[in-house]
Amino acid sequence: TENLYVRAKNKGFLDRTIEKITGRKVENPLVPVYKMVDTCAAEFEAETPYFYSTFDKENEAEEFIREQKSDKKTVIVFGSGPIRIGQGIEFDYASVHCVWALKKAGYDVVIVNNNPETVSTDFDTADRLYFEPLTTEDVMGIIKTENPFGVVVAFGGQTAIKLTKFLSDNGVNILGTSYDAIDMAEDRERFDELLEKYHIKRPRGVTVMTTDEALDVADKIGYPVLLRPSYVLGGQNMIIAFNEDDVKEYMDNHSC
Repeated sequence: TENLYVRAKNKGFLDRTIEKITGRKVENPLVPVYKMVDTCAAEFEAETPYFYSTFDKENEAEEFIREQKSDKKTVIVFGSGPIRIGQGIEFDYASVHCVWALKKAGYDVVIVNNNPETVSTDFDTADRLYFEPLTTEDVMGIIKTENPFGVVVAFGGQTAIKLTKFLSDNGVNILGTSYDAIDMAEDRERFDELLEKYHIKRPRGVTVMTTDEALDVADKIGYPVLLRPSYVLGGQNMIIAFNEDDVKEYMDNHSC
């Protein structure tokens, strides 16, 4: 029912999750609005431009943007989302310096990140901040409100990079490295073809899809071999296999 759908949205469920649970397509998706976080605990009028989404009629973010009367173009920088302590500090560092550089170049800069333990979410880093998950549905809601000149995904690690195809398909201007270039770096086969085209030397590599293929290639190349998936630019799920048992265990754990 419509009431149940509204309740689910207010609990934070994405449309795709609701569709998966109910087996029914969401015909009329709710559009989020954004409220300003009360950083003064109602003691004074809050003016810090921190926003969170909800499903209401009044969009305080739009009102705030209108009141600023800025003639600057807006750029959205996507952060890395929640990360473990000691992990991914380079993403926060890069995001903050990206914001500073864009502000110096004369842009209004918006940060989207839902990790409060980062410098990128400090009160004086960006012009506006949205505490929102980095999902396709959540970021498109912000994009519709902000109407940015462009977005930056390159400094948010894998979490932000995974948004690139969706954003490109929806006509969002991606600043810096394009979706196609990112895909070429992440797709091992495309990347190998690029290196081959320009005669760049590299360790021999082959894309495999099954355990038998992996064992056959490892035997031809010779142990030890490096095993890693496509579409992971960091070191996640990467191992050095020294024998057939290592290859079998890895493929059993990572094959679809």
